[in-house]
Amino acid sequence: MPTLLIVHHTPSPNVQSMFEAVVDGATTDEIEGVDVVRRPALAATPSDVLAADGYLLGTTANLGYMSGALKHFFDQVYYPCLDATKGRPYSYYVHGGSDVSGTTRGIERIVTGLGWETSAAPVTVTGEPSKEDLEACWELGATLAASLME
Repeated sequence: MPTLLIVHHTPSPNVQSMFEAVVDGATTDEIEGVDVVRRPALAATPSDVLAADGYLLGTTANLGYMSGALKHFFDQVYYPCLDATKGRPYSYYVHGGSDVSGTTRGIERIVTGLGWETSAAPVTVTGEPSKEDLEACWELGATLAASLME
């Protein structure tokens, strides 16, 4: 069974609502035959990454960059997973108070090095997530999970 790994840093109510929408989309009844595994960024391991067929990353934008937790995740998995995960699909969602551009650049640089391929447009939100933002998160989760269906 294919596996979607959701790696997230969820320290606030705003990003928690985005995470919940992503999970709801990825686990909707219309998605069959895909195992959805959720890991906090500080708990995710190279074994989790190697066992997954696709990745959905979630983070806050902190001081112009991704959260330290997501950066720690990348630091832990980069070299152990570098060759084995090339070409796998991924996307991400980011929440920030004002500007998320540094965060998106940082994520995209690292996953470019890993050789992962964007399979859905990322969702970026500043301020409180709107109903439309949460719907976009739901679609993001559903799209990534559906792309892994056999």
